[in-house]
Amino acid sequence: MNSLTNVNVLASQYGTSDKLNTRISIHDKYSTNKQGFGNWISEHYRIPEGASVLELGCGTGDMWKGKHALISRCSRLVLSDFSEGMVNKTKETLAAESGIEYLTVDIQSIPFPDHTFDVVIANMMLYHVPDLAKGLSEVRRVLKESGTFYCATYGENGMMEYIGSLFTDYGIRTSINTNFTLQNGKEALISFFTDVEKDLYDDSLAVTEVEDLVDYIFSLSGMTDLRSLPRDTVRSVLASHMKDGVLTVPKEYGMFVCRSPKA
Repeated sequence: MNSLTNVNVLASQYGTSDKLNTRISIHDKYSTNKQGFGNWISEHYRIPEGASVLELGCGTGDMWKGKHALISRCSRLVLSDFSEGMVNKTKETLAAESGIEYLTVDIQSIPFPDHTFDVVIANMMLYHVPDLAKGLSEVRRVLKESGTFYCATYGENGMMEYIGSLFTDYGIRTSINTNFTLQNGKEALISFFTDVEKDLYDDSLAVTEVEDLVDYIFSLSGMTDLRSLPRDTVRSVLASHMKDGVLTVPKEYGMFVCRSPKA
């Protein structure tokens, strides 16, 4: 188990919403694709009227904010997270919505009977699961035979790789969690689903305030080496790569849509 799937590290990273909000805000502020990744994800959902839906790793609940029509389609909507702090934050975010169930859940031990849900969602979290095969087995177990599993993730050629490359003169190694990425995710999923599709989201960051990117870097457990440098050094290196007042940072995000759970 590496630090990026360690339970104690995850508890520190996601015990409250502060660090996650820092990471979300930089995307909200500087993404060149103004559709927004959350909106793009939700547009992929095909939720039948009266469907039962489980989300694992709901985070702050922002994905569901303003999605009343989508929520109303669900006969049952369970929003869950490994972190109790995140579950509480989601309750606050969606306080205006009624009929939603909120639970603290470990994907490796989902507390529902077999074939309970029409849809299961696990966005931007599968790379944190210590035993991914066990987690996916649990997802398959609680899905109905006609159910669909949606799971968004990142690729191996995105933000962290680019940022790390700017600091090669300092001997920095940027650790990306490759437990579940756009490159290897299908390989993990096809053991549990017959039909696995991958869709990519086209985006980048156009950062004009370097301090925001510094905050982002220091919020990440995967930037351990880089965070060992003084903030002033990190800030100076980033600023030196700006062109016409903009630092362009590539992003690589997408999602898998999985159908036909295997017996």
